[in-house]
Amino acid sequence: MDIFSTDFIVFTLGGTGVSLLELISVLAGLSCVVLAGRNSKYNFWIGYLYNILLFLLFLQQHLYSAMLLQPIAFAINGFGHWRWTHPRTGEQSTSDPKSLKVSLMTWRGRGLLFGAVVVFGTAWGFILSRLGNEWFANVFSPDPTPYMDSFVLMMTLSAQYLSALKKWDCWIVWLLVNIANIILYISAGLVFMPIVSALYLLNGLWSLYTWYRLYEKEND
Repeated sequence: MDIFSTDFIVFTLGGTGVSLLELISVLAGLSCVVLAGRNSKYNFWIGYLYNILLFLLFLQQHLYSAMLLQPIAFAINGFGHWRWTHPRTGEQSTSDPKSLKVSLMTWRGRGLLFGAVVVFGTAWGFILSRLGNEWFANVFSPDPTPYMDSFVLMMTLSAQYLSALKKWDCWIVWLLVNIANIILYISAGLVFMPIVSALYLLNGLWSLYTWYRLYEKEND
C-alpha cells in the first residue's frame, strides 16, 4: 500500500481515520502559521510544501474545488515571499531594512475587502448551490453548505493576501476563518480537524498580539 495514500491510516480519532498524508499536511500547516506568527520569512518555504501536500490530499479525496485552489494559494505564497523580502522605500522594518514591516489596513481598505468578500462569496455560493443539484448532477455531489463554504473560501484567500502584505489585520480574518472551520467540522461529525483548527485559533490569537507589538515598535 502506498504510504502517501489516504487509505494509509496512521491512527483513528473518534472513529475517523487520519492518513499519513493528512497528518503531514497538518504538521506542515501548523509549522507554517507558527513561523508566520513569529514574523519568520521561512514560513513561505513550508507554505510551498503545504500547498503541494494539500493538492495531493484533495486530489485523492476527489475534492476538486479545494484542489484547484492550491495553485492560487501557491501563487499568493510566492507573492508574499517576494514582498516580505523586497520592501519598497518606507516599508522597511527598523530591525532589518531587507524585511517588510508590519502595517495596518485603512478603514477604506477594510470596507473594500468586506464588500469584495460579500460579493464574490455570494456569487460563488450561488454557483456551489447549483452544482450537483441543477448543474452537472451526474458529476458533482451537492454541497451541503454552499454559502458557508464559499464565504470561508473568500475569507481564506483574503487572509492569505493580507498575510502576503504583512497586514496585521490578516490575523483577525484568520480568526474568523478558524472559528467558521471549527463550526463546519463539528457539524460534519469530524473530530481531528476541529482540534487542528483550535490550534490554528490559539496561534492566531498569539500572532494578533505579537504582530501588533511589532507594528507599535516599528512605528514609534
